[in-house]
Parts: sequence; C-alpha cells; structure tokens
Amino acid sequence: MVILAIPVLAASSSLVIAESQSPTASGGVPLNFAETAQRGLKLSGYVDAGYSYNFTGAGGGTSDVSGRFGSDTAAGGDFNLYAVKLTLEKALSGENRAQAGFRADAMIGEDAALLVNRNAVSNTRNYLQDSNALFLEQAYVSLRVPVGHGWDFQVGKFVSILGFEVIERPANLNITYGLLWEQMPLYYTGVLSSYRLDEFFDMKLGVVNGSNTDNNTTTGLNGDGCAVLASLNVTAPGGNATWSHNFQYSSHAESQSSFEPTLNTTPVAALDGNVSGNPYTLIYNSWGSWEPRFAEDKLLFAFNTLLLTTGGTAGNIYGSDSSDTTSWGFGAYAKIQCNDWFHLANRGEFHGETFKGRSINVWEYTLTAGFQFIENLLIRTEYRIDWGSDAVNNYTTAGTSTGAAKGGSANYSTGPAHYAGAEVVYSF
Repeated sequence: MVILAIPVLAASSSLVIAESQSPTASGGVPLNFAETAQRGLKLSGYVDAGYSYNFTGAGGGTSDVSGRFGSDTAAGGDFNLYAVKLTLEKALSGENRAQAGFRADAMIGEDAALLVNRNAVSNTRNYLQDSNALFLEQAYVSLRVPVGHGWDFQVGKFVSILGFEVIERPANLNITYGLLWEQMPLYYTGVLSSYRLDEFFDMKLGVVNGSNTDNNTTTGLNGDGCAVLASLNVTAPGGNATWSHNFQYSSHAESQSSFEPTLNTTPVAALDGNVSGNPYTLIYNSWGSWEPRFAEDKLLFAFNTLLLTTGGTAGNIYGSDSSDTTSWGFGAYAKIQCNDWFHLANRGEFHGETFKGRSINVWEYTLTAGFQFIENLLIRTEYRIDWGSDAVNNYTTAGTSTGAAKGGSANYSTGPAHYAGAEVVYSF
C-alpha cells in the first residue's frame, strides 16, 4: 500500500545487533550487545493517546455507531491509549542486486484487540476496552531478485494492499477510521511480489490465506481456500498524483454478517463456526490523490471507492444459507496546510450494502484540525457526524445483562450520531 499523507512518523532512531569481540560468556559463546550506530537495522514507531466523546450512548456504557471502529464508538467520554507502535526493520537498499531484509510491526493499546477482530463484542462495552492488548500487524521477510528493475517479494504477514486509509491512525488525514476502511481487509499471511515497470507504473501480485486470518482457509475447517491479490498503481510525472487499482478474489466467503449492519471482511468462521460450501468474495478498490502544483504542497485532494461482493452458498452450524452480499461506497478527502504548524482535513463518505433483501445506507462527515508546534509531536482535534439507515444501535438493559449480545435488545435509529475527540502523537 502506498501512503501519501503522513503528517508525522518523521525521524527514526536505529539500533544494530552486533557480536562482541570482548570476553565471552561461559562456554565460549560471544556476547551480543546493541549499538546506536546506523548500520541498516532501524527501530521506529510512535505513541498515540487521546480523548473521545460520543454523544450517543445507553445505560451500562454501551453504544454502536455503524461503520465506526470499536475504539471510536464507546459511549460517553473516554480517555484512550490508542496504540504504542514499534517497527523493527532492515529495509532493502535502492540497489538492483540480490539482497534480503525483514520488517516486524507490533501495536499495544486499545486498538490492538479490535484490530485482531473488528467485530468483537468489546466494541460496545466501555469496560472491556483494554490498553494491554497486543496486535502483530506485520512480520515478513523481504527479498529482491535482480530481474529488470528489481523484483521484490514479501513472505509472511503484511498489511492490505487495498484502500486509501491505513491501520496507523497518525498516517491518516483524520483521527477516526472511515466507513470504507471498516469494510476492507486489514492484513494477510502469504506472499506478495512487487515490480516497478518504469517511473509511472508499478504492480503487485500475491497469494495469501485470506483476509485477516492466519488459517489456511478463508471460511473454516473444511477447505483449503486462498485469496489472490493484484494491484496496478499509476504515478503522474513529477509524483504529485497517484491512481491505484486494487483487486482481491477469495475462493471462499469473507464477509461477516453476524453483526449487522456492519458487514466487513472479518472471516465468517470467526463467529459462525465451521463453514463449508462454495461461497466466494470479490473486492475492487480504486483510490487516488492529487497535490496541485500551483498550491505548492498546501493542498491535497483524494478519493476512495469500494465494491465488495460475496456469492454462492455457505453451510455452517446453523445449516445452509445464501451468502450473497454486496457492499459499496465512496469517499472524498481534502487537506489544507494553512501554515507551517496548522492544517485542516475534511472527509465525507457513503457506505451502502444489501444482505438478504435488506438495504443499508450510512453517511459520515469528519473535520480534523492538526497542530504541529514541536518536531515529531502532532496534536489533532476532530468532530464527526454519522447518519443513515440503522446508523445507531443503543443497546437497552435486560435484567442484569447489558446489550443485545448479553440478552438485551437493540434499539436502532437513523441518528445523527455526534463525536468529538482529540489526539496527541509522538513519533520516533
């Protein structure tokens, strides 16, 4: 995935694991130590904390705004340790020669548990938010084969090639994640190859287990499914505009329909049990960005689109059922860099889907103000509003249980649902 709008994540420190020439440990094994010299092995990351307030909620601290990530929908006010991100990497050099490297990314914080499973029940329970959770975002070996301009491979676990927004909040234009990000895959385990045809075109091709799963099937225990990835990116002369086309075909269904109305690419088996049959998933995503030359890096415009369809018949512990689902949407973004330390970012999105004859349409608008007075420190404030069919679920209390998942009932409304928040990020 190409990341174009990264407000922070600037300088990085580094370390090198070296073999000591000093006295050895017992048995003659050389001691290892860490140096601070830059020899290719780099440690970088950020700390991301903030405060969010949802004006929508119910007794017991429960609410669910369709299309919002779990950490962004906790009822009432909530201080958040979104993530502590650590990246250890030995990147490939720019030379076209046989070489190898690696990258590993880990996140600790409230976002981590929900990145493992976006449909976890904790997204509607304030008291289940856990800043101690761990999420392994990426861990792969990188290889370069000196063919043509250089043919690169990633083998292991890596982030999705789809979408304009990424997993790292500080690298996005807004604090909260968008509607379309909620629908798209987050990560894969498999092999991804990349090749740059020339300065204008580059392409990717990969084979993976499926979306958001380490299992060798995308549906359950009865198959050996896989997904095929393909991407074509076009860069304008001068590099001020990019247009990306991304495809994914999965041999089994990946749309999770257990928690309507949010249908995304959490694997079906995660909640529906042992799934069999012959469903499939097809995803197409196109996004682009443009920084007009006349604005001298003061303006950024971008768009994001999604078409996700799942078809066929799937059998699970509840019997056989049609898995036909269609999800689509579009988003528009604009960022204005007012001066060296202040910027404004806008996002507007629509997401629609049909499932078993039911149609759902949700909209959102987000306005984010960013301040950067100190190097490597980003402060942002945000207002967001969501509305549409079944946009808000306010869970009611049934006896001593809280929420629909514990025996309560769901109370749907069209909204609007208002959000206000702030974020402080230090990158290193």
